[in-house]
Amino acid sequence: MSRSLFLLAAVPALLLTGCGSPSQHAVDEKYFLVSANIKVPYWQEAFAGLSRAATEMHVKAEQVGPDTYDPKAQHEQFQEVLKQKPSGILVSDSDPNLLREDIDAAIASGVPVITIDSDASASKRLMFIGTDNYKVGTMAGKVAAERLHGKGTVVVYTMPDQPNLKERMRGYADVFAAYPQIKVVETVDIKGDRRIAYDRTEEMAAKGAKVDAFVCLEAIACPEIVEALSRRNITGKVIVAMDTDPRTLEGIQKGTIAATIGQKPFTMAYVGLKMLDDLHHHPPGPLTNNWAQDPVSPLPSFVDTGATLIDKSNVGAFIQARSAAAPPH
Repeated sequence: MSRSLFLLAAVPALLLTGCGSPSQHAVDEKYFLVSANIKVPYWQEAFAGLSRAATEMHVKAEQVGPDTYDPKAQHEQFQEVLKQKPSGILVSDSDPNLLREDIDAAIASGVPVITIDSDASASKRLMFIGTDNYKVGTMAGKVAAERLHGKGTVVVYTMPDQPNLKERMRGYADVFAAYPQIKVVETVDIKGDRRIAYDRTEEMAAKGAKVDAFVCLEAIACPEIVEALSRRNITGKVIVAMDTDPRTLEGIQKGTIAATIGQKPFTMAYVGLKMLDDLHHHPPGPLTNNWAQDPVSPLPSFVDTGATLIDKSNVGAFIQARSAAAPPH
């Protein structure tokens, strides 16, 4: 069997062995998902996936982290979780400079760590489960370039230090490189605060700044951009969003947002917990091994959960499918 086929076979094997009965788990077994901004819809979807997997496997799982984008608070939360001797940790890396040592310390102590959503590739994490963020950037960049007809000024909203957003920006930049008349004139660091997105857009609108397109590399900025522009009756701007916040989907339906890229946070957490459970019960060897470089590693380095381009042509079907999948209240 080739190495690629071997790695693909490892994923379903991990999932199947992770679906245990109550008798396979100790009463003190507990898993954690550590992220930031945990109250936003994106992370609530991830929590739903975590809860579903925990229920199916009869284990305890908890999502923890700051309510705002606060990498230092997430770092402190990770350290508190590690003191509880968890069975495994899922983490979305908001700042690799803060979390790498935390992740490595967990691995050294025998606690399996898997990154989801935003990777910490320089750490000793066992694998990354999430979106191909460079591909997301190219998908969205092509939409922006097409809507701009190959020329115009662009403002980008992001958190520049977050690894997944850096990859999305790299994708956008590579697309825009083929269009010399498209210029990124400003990059706004929203610091995880939707108010910064609104206020900066309002300032640009008040000054009559020439901006043809607004693109968001994260979930919360674009609805605020729409709000700020609409209050000044500014229309005709190209807005390309990220993720599937209800306000973003509403903007696509109304035509104020051109498109967004939908990720699968539910899937990331669901698959992540099942893999953690298997790693806890059936470790492949010392967790400190360099599994990424091992030619016969049973662990994939990256599990791509996929992404979907959502625009006016399919937004209704997307909303309907998500509503059908939601558990009854």
